[in-house]
Order: sequence, then structure tokens, then C-alpha cells
Amino acid sequence: MSLERARARFVAANPASRAAHEEAARHLPGGNTRTTLFYTPFPLTMTRAVGSRLTDLDGHTYVDLLGDYTAGLYGHSNPMIRKAVEHALDGGWNLGAHGTDEARLAAVLCERVPSLELVRFTNSGTEANLLALATATTHTGRGTILVFTGAYHGSVLSFGDSGFPLNVPHRFVVAEYNDIAETAAVIDRHAGDLAAILVEPMLGSGGCLPADPAFLAYLRDRADETGALLVFDEVMTSRMAGGGMQELLGITPDMTTLGKYTGGGMSFGAFGGRADVMARYDPRRPGHVAHAGTFNNNVLSMAAGYVGLTELFPPSAARELFERGERLRADLNAIAAGRPMVWTGMGSMLTVHFGPGPVVSPRDLRPAPEDRELFHLEMLASGFHLARRGMIALSLEITDEDCAAFCDAVSGFLSHWNV
Repeated sequence: MSLERARARFVAANPASRAAHEEAARHLPGGNTRTTLFYTPFPLTMTRAVGSRLTDLDGHTYVDLLGDYTAGLYGHSNPMIRKAVEHALDGGWNLGAHGTDEARLAAVLCERVPSLELVRFTNSGTEANLLALATATTHTGRGTILVFTGAYHGSVLSFGDSGFPLNVPHRFVVAEYNDIAETAAVIDRHAGDLAAILVEPMLGSGGCLPADPAFLAYLRDRADETGALLVFDEVMTSRMAGGGMQELLGITPDMTTLGKYTGGGMSFGAFGGRADVMARYDPRRPGHVAHAGTFNNNVLSMAAGYVGLTELFPPSAARELFERGERLRADLNAIAAGRPMVWTGMGSMLTVHFGPGPVVSPRDLRPAPEDRELFHLEMLASGFHLARRGMIALSLEITDEDCAAFCDAVSGFLSHWNV
């Protein structure tokens, strides 16, 4: 099917979503308040979500393979999460005081994630990364932050090819992801003022490109050598194991940031690490650093996060989800063999790329906006909801049968895709 026909079919099938978008645009720029969710001709408006299924305004139901960009790990309307939230509401909210659940959630995170000796909570992954960088500059007395091409650490910490004018004004230096030689040169030039090395163990929004373990080990060594703090952004990748990708790799950073699902799918973020670094936030200490935030310990995220991690996502569940994603990516690459399509990722996170492989760093990516749009529209028509950019993040609700059905849909796409 041509892209023009796919667009026309989409418009004809979704008049209610189109009307909702046009109404929203009267008060929201582009009818949107979260840029990632926008796509042309117009985004679908969802009205119901249960388990692994979404339903839109026009009554179409989709298998949700996007998992809200990893935040929706538990699927939709999980009864245990709902019960935890209802119980928290029964006790009141906006307490303006310490509650009981933040200490329980902190204990679980510190027990599971190797780098977390002490942890503090925020409202989002973006905020967690901002606080981690502020901690690094305060702790080291330095001002330079090393980041990598293709990285996304939040709405004001984005390092894609097109630049990002909303980025906060840290003194950033950028090296090529997975390139030790180039990274070495950048570190050598800035070693004396290097406060932090901020890296995703796998680029998430940047295309689900896993870091070479040797690359991360090199960053660990250079952080030790220079006195910089190595910060792993595991907002997305912490789902790879009970203790995140750092546990899988056996590489422990000085600090880690978390978010997305770790608050039970509610608004949540966390930053933590070495005790000597995080102790700066201890208000019992003279000269401590203040870190406020009205909703840092909001009762909903605290309760949902604790129940999610302890009841729904113990390390055994993390292993099972990881293995399901590995099987799916292998099956998709087998289906695409010989065609200009490759699926990258690790575990339950994967992204499709159009063009020849292999794809190991952002420099290997080829712009293919029309192919991506056609694939997205075709998958929606087949009943599968994923990101326009081709990203998938499996939830615990996705079954092997769902994965097999998606593979059939991809095979159907390839059978009539003209390249």
C-alpha cells in the first residue's frame, strides 16, 4: 500500500479522533501537550485502556505495544496497582508530611539496584536527571557534563542531531555513543573540569541502541581516573533486570536515575547513588543541600511503586519479560532478513530501523520518515499501537500470542512494502 492510500484510509477510519484533535487545537498548541504523542495526519484519541488493550474514540481496539514509552510496564488498570492507590486515597493525600510508604519504596530500590546506597524521589525522569547533574556539579565543584549523541535524558536534556533549544544551560560536551576513541579525546580535553558522565546503558528514545559493555567499562575507568561521577540514566533500562542494566553488565555507576514504571506508572522519578554523595541532602547535617518538591513523596506514587516492585515485578518477572522481548526481536529480524529493515534493542525494548544494518550507534541511523509513517499506519490498521518512530516497550500484559500476531502483521507489511 502506498503512503497516500494509508493516510486516506486512516483519515476515513477515524473521524471522531480527527474531530477531537481539531477541538483540542483551539486551546492547546497543535492540540498537544506532550510532543512525543503527536503524529500526522492527526493523533488517535484513546478513551479506554484495560490490560494490554487500548480503545479509541472511534471504537477501534489495539494491542498496546508502546507501553507508554516504558512507563506502562504493568499494563492498564492493573487490579493490584488500583487497590494500592485506592488504599492510599482512603488515608488522604496532600499530607504535607512524611508518610510510611516512601521509606518502604526507598528500601526496595536500594536493595535491588547495586549503585543505590541512598536515594531521593522526584516527579519525573527529567527531574531526576536534572537533580543528578546538579548533585554532580555540587559534589565535584566542577561544571562540565559529558553526554552522548542520540541521548534523551528528559524534555530539557536532549541531544539528538537537530539540537534542542530548551536544554538547560549546563556546560555540555558531546561524544559519539559507543565510540571509545572519540570519547577518550573529549575526556582528555575536559578532564580537569569534568563533573559527570551521563549515559544511558541503552539509548532509549535514540533508537534502542545498546551500549557496548566495553564502552561502559571504559567510562567507569575514566570517571575513576578524572574524579567525575558516572551517572547511569536507567529511567527506561532499569526494567532489564531486578537491579537494572547495571546488574546485568556488572558495572556500577556512582549515581543512577530512575522513573517511568518505578512509581507504579504514576508520576515518579528518583536519583541516588553513593552514600557520600547523597549525604549532602541530609537535613540533619550542617551545610546540607536542600531539595524540595511538593509531590516528591506523593501518596499515590509511593503506594503504587512499592506494590508494583514487590508484587508484580520481582526479579523473576524482570527475567521473564526480558526473555520474551529477546525472542520477539529475534523473530522480527528473522522475518526481515534480506530486506532493508532491522530491529535493535535489548529485552522488552526494541525499535525498527529502515535501511541496511548493522545499527550500533546514531551515526548508523538512516532517516526514513515515509517508511516509518507507512509502517506505523499499517500497524494501526492491523490493530497494533506503537510509537510513530517504531519503538516498542512490552508490558507485563503482553503475551506470546500477542507477539506472534504482531510478527504476522509485520510479515504482511513486508509482503507488499515497495522499496
